[in-house]
Amino acid sequence: MRRFSSHGSGDVDRSSFRQLGDNVIFEAGVLVFHADHITVGSNVYVGHYSILKGYYKGEMIIGDDVWIGQQVFFHSAGGLFIGDRVGVGPGVRIITSFHREEGFGKPILGSAIDFAPVKVGADCDIGVGSVILPGVTIGSGVQIGAGSVVTADIPDNTVAVGSPAKVIRQRQERLS
Repeated sequence: MRRFSSHGSGDVDRSSFRQLGDNVIFEAGVLVFHADHITVGSNVYVGHYSILKGYYKGEMIIGDDVWIGQQVFFHSAGGLFIGDRVGVGPGVRIITSFHREEGFGKPILGSAIDFAPVKVGADCDIGVGSVILPGVTIGSGVQIGAGSVVTADIPDNTVAVGSPAKVIRQRQERLS
């Protein structure tokens, strides 16, 4: 039988972060785990009831001037890197690990776990309720439509939507 253990209460303790910039706002209900593996830049907002799940094997780096909506879930076991000036809509999920498919006869929860980093470039907007899966790189200046499931890399300065997310166009203006 598999044994589980608690990761603690998740209470925000600003002194426990690897690094925490100036003017970082954690709204009520935010939970943070393994903050010693989390770096947060300056001018960052984290909305109500979001979860920043650091992990001892990976690191989470959130850039400057980032807005993170309510009820967001960031899991950084494989490494999570959010660039500067990124907006993350409410209810977004970013996952960096998955159970390896090992065939029939073995319970999924008993299978090995693989880790793969997620990178979100600068100047992106991740739409409400989107899911970003392990190993994905989202380029700079990308807009991800609401409710999208991002399963593959998305190039710079594009708009991607759907499940799985597909690029539907280049952005008209390029950010400098």
